[in-house]
Formats: sequence, C-alpha cells, structure tokens
Amino acid sequence: MADTVAPMITDSVTQVNTKILGDAPAQAMATLYQTAAATSGIALQNAVHAQNNQYALNNAATTEGVNLLYTSPTAAAAAASTKIDAGFEGIMARLDGLILNARTIGGRQ
Repeated sequence: MADTVAPMITDSVTQVNTKILGDAPAQAMATLYQTAAATSGIALQNAVHAQNNQYALNNAATTEGVNLLYTSPTAAAAAASTKIDAGFEGIMARLDGLILNARTIGGRQ
C-alpha cells in the first residue's frame, strides 16, 4: 500500500534542502576567511615577539661592548687590546649563534 505525501509537504522539504545546499558554499568561504584572518593575526604576533627578542639581543651586545670599553684601562698595552679584540670576537660568535637559532626557530634560514 503506497503512502502518498501532500505536494505542499514535498515542496516545503525541497525548498529547505535547496536553501541548505545553496548556503553551504558561502558558509565554507566564511569559515575559510575567518581561519585565514586568525592565522594572519598569530603570524603577526610571532613577528612582534621575534622583533622583541632581537631588540633584547642588540641591547645585550651593546651593553657588553660598553662594559668592555669601561673596564679596560685607558693606557692599555697591546696585550689588553688583543684581549678586548678576542672578547669582541667571542661576543660576535655568540651573537651569530643566537641569531642563527632565532632564525631556525622562526623558520627563516
């Protein structure tokens, strides 16, 4: 025995299904745009954090350099000058290592 459905009910269900299927692409694009915006925000936060770290490294290098200048005697002999140069080279080597690590962590090489 066949059950018949009123044409108005069939039409109503068809209209709802058509609306849902028609809205799906717009909903998908909205989700995509929201995700892209959130990702861009996080990337900018990471860039600011990396810039702050670089600023701290620059301050440390400047402070260490000035400290070396203030702690060395004014009438230093050639041995003291060599010691300062060696200290500066050590600082630069450490900074190079820190910058390389920061770039590796940040994804740039």
